[in-house]
Amino acid sequence: MPTQESRADRIAAEFREAEERMDQLPGQAEPRRADERHHGAPPAMPRNRVVQVVRFGDADGIEVADAPLPAAGPGQVRVRVLASSLEYTDVVIRRHLYLQTLRREPPFVLGYDLIGEIDQIGEGVVGLRIGDCVADMTVLGSNASYRTLEAADVVPVPEGVDAAEAAAMVLSWTTAYQLLHRAVHILPGRRVLVHGAAGAVGQALLALGAGAGLRMWGTARAQHADLVRSLGATPIDYQREDFTQVLTRGFDVVFDGIGQDGYRRSLAALNRGGTLCGYGYSASVQRGSRLGGIMLAVASVSLRAWLSGKHARIYSINLMRARHPEWFREDLARLFAMLKAGSVRPRVVGRIGFGEVVDAHRRIEAGGLDGKLVLCPA
Repeated sequence: MPTQESRADRIAAEFREAEERMDQLPGQAEPRRADERHHGAPPAMPRNRVVQVVRFGDADGIEVADAPLPAAGPGQVRVRVLASSLEYTDVVIRRHLYLQTLRREPPFVLGYDLIGEIDQIGEGVVGLRIGDCVADMTVLGSNASYRTLEAADVVPVPEGVDAAEAAAMVLSWTTAYQLLHRAVHILPGRRVLVHGAAGAVGQALLALGAGAGLRMWGTARAQHADLVRSLGATPIDYQREDFTQVLTRGFDVVFDGIGQDGYRRSLAALNRGGTLCGYGYSASVQRGSRLGGIMLAVASVSLRAWLSGKHARIYSINLMRARHPEWFREDLARLFAMLKAGSVRPRVVGRIGFGEVVDAHRRIEAGGLDGKLVLCPA
C-alpha cells in the first residue's frame, strides 16, 4: 500500500505537470500596431498598471506599479483588461503556499482570470478580431491593464453580459460546474453538503446543484443564512451547529474547499459509500501551516476514506484543464450562455480600482465576504 509520503509526492508531481502548461506573464517585446494602415501621428502609448507581489507574506507585500506594455507574439492576442477577479487563491499564492506557483519568485503579477477586449493580434491568429471580448484563466498576470493571452486558450464572451459578472464565473463557477459534472457526476436527489456556502464557489455549487435537482445543505455564518436559503439550500451555522450530526444517515457527497482538520470531519459527515471532494485548504493557510504538512494531509485523505468505506477525490481546475483543455472551454462557454440567458447571476460585492487592491486582499483574507471582489482597471 502506498505511504502517505508517496501520495504527497504523487500529488506534487501532478501539480508540477499543470504548472508546466501555465501561461507565462506578458512578454516585453515592442508592441505591434493594431491598425497597420494608420498614417497619422502614432497614438499615445497606453499605460499598463499591474498588481504585483514584491515579497511573500501578508497584503503589505503587494504593490501597484507601472509596467512595460506587452506585445502579442505569434499565436497570441493582447487584451485590454475589463475585469479581473480577486480570489482567495491569490492569498494562497502570495503566502507562497500554492503548488502551481512555487517556483515563481517576486516580483510577479497577480491575477487568476480575466475578461478582456482584444486590441492587438499576433501573427498566425485566425478567428479573432480587434474588439472581440474574450475570457481566460491565467493563474498569474491578469490583475493588470493589459496582458497577452494564447489565442487557442481564450473563450468568447457573449455580447451584452456584464464584464465583472463574467469574470466572477471563470474560476469559481467553472470550478463548481466541474465539481458537479466532471469530478463527481452527481445524480438528482442526492444529499449534498457544501462548505463555505456563502463564498463564490459555494454559491455557484448551490445554484448549479439546485438546478440539477440535488438536495443541498450549506455551512455558513449565521448572517448568511438567508443567502444560502435563496440559493435553494438549507443553511447550517458552522459556528453553532455540528454538521456531522445534521443527517442521521449522513450525506452522499461533501464538497470541501476549507479542509478543516485535514478533512476529517467532512469524512465523518458522509454515509458509508459517500464521496468527499476536496478542492482547497483555506483552513491550513489561515493557521499558517507549512506546505509540506498541507500536502501530507491532502495525500492522506484517500487512504483514510478507503479505510472507512468511503471515497475521496482531490480536484484541481488546473490539472483538469491540463488534461482536458476542451472541457474548460466547453464548460465556461456553457456558463456564459446561462449568464446571457439570465438563468444564473454571480454575486459581485465590489468593483474596485487599483488603489483598493491591498485593502481588498485584507478583506478576502479576513473572510465573511458573500461574493466576489472584481478589479475593473478602467
